[in-house]
Amino acid sequence: MKKIMIGVLCSLLLAGAPPVAAAQELSLGGQPVGIEVQTAGVLVAGFAEVSGAGESVSPAREAGLQEGDRIVQVGETRVNSAQEFIDAVTRRQGERVSLRLLRGGSEQTVELQPVQAEDGQWMLGLWLRDQSAGIGTLTFYDPDTGIYGALGHSVSDETTGEPLPIRGGQITDAQIVSVQPGSRGAPGELSGCADHAQVLGEIRKNSDKGIYGVAGRALGAGSAAVGVATPGPASILTTLEGRQVRAYSVEISRVYQEQGAQRLLLTVTDPMLRQIAGGIVQGMSGSPIVQDGKLVGAVTHVLVNDPCRGYGIGIRDMLDEAGLAALGLAA
Repeated sequence: MKKIMIGVLCSLLLAGAPPVAAAQELSLGGQPVGIEVQTAGVLVAGFAEVSGAGESVSPAREAGLQEGDRIVQVGETRVNSAQEFIDAVTRRQGERVSLRLLRGGSEQTVELQPVQAEDGQWMLGLWLRDQSAGIGTLTFYDPDTGIYGALGHSVSDETTGEPLPIRGGQITDAQIVSVQPGSRGAPGELSGCADHAQVLGEIRKNSDKGIYGVAGRALGAGSAAVGVATPGPASILTTLEGRQVRAYSVEISRVYQEQGAQRLLLTVTDPMLRQIAGGIVQGMSGSPIVQDGKLVGAVTHVLVNDPCRGYGIGIRDMLDEAGLAALGLAA
């Protein structure tokens, strides 16, 4: 019964219902999580030449499709996966195909003629993508509602950089297996291994302020009240090996507003983090920022030309995005 109630509550919150109060203290993240999302529609990832009838062509490219287009319908058939798309095209046995797609916020309809390949299949000459997977870091878990937040930025389309519209997804258990240190002009990276069999929770929302959903079990270690970031010393909680979360010192050098969110400019001061990782690296996104014993934000990006510096997002914005009201959060 408890799981059902939590799931309904989370669904209402993430759909835009009035926020509810978070627990007096949130569980702190810092642990790596596998992130798997399924897109709403299928994305055009590239083009291929189809050999048939003595020539090689790509009907999709010639019809004007572009990488990053999101195809939502083939004829009258809605499609949410590459297999559904292939099945819908195959059923037409060479007839002209009408595709409804979304590009840059506008809807378009494109018609194209499939080509019969040498093996007899009817093809359009394009590569499709219907899911995305990677490693990120958990930011917080609310024990009262089961809602979690992670990443601090969106899971984005590789071509357009825009948040991927999703139809579902999950976070899974993961561990860090190696660290590729960052250097000036070359961002480093945490290499992780996700355990797809150990699902921790569902992904219900993907936005420019992070991913959010409901967890099926308690997450995080330790807890803290939420606060407002100010310039000065702080720490980030992150994992550089296995599942071991540790605190590393940073300096918040600037707090400002940009694009409707509070942003933090960070400098890594911890000698161990600088030695092992070179500073902030890819995969640390979502690492909680703790200042004076309070959760104040999450790491989001690294400065490419200086891996010891990066950016964060204020926790107030993440909680608002999750539909949680932070009790006792000073203005």
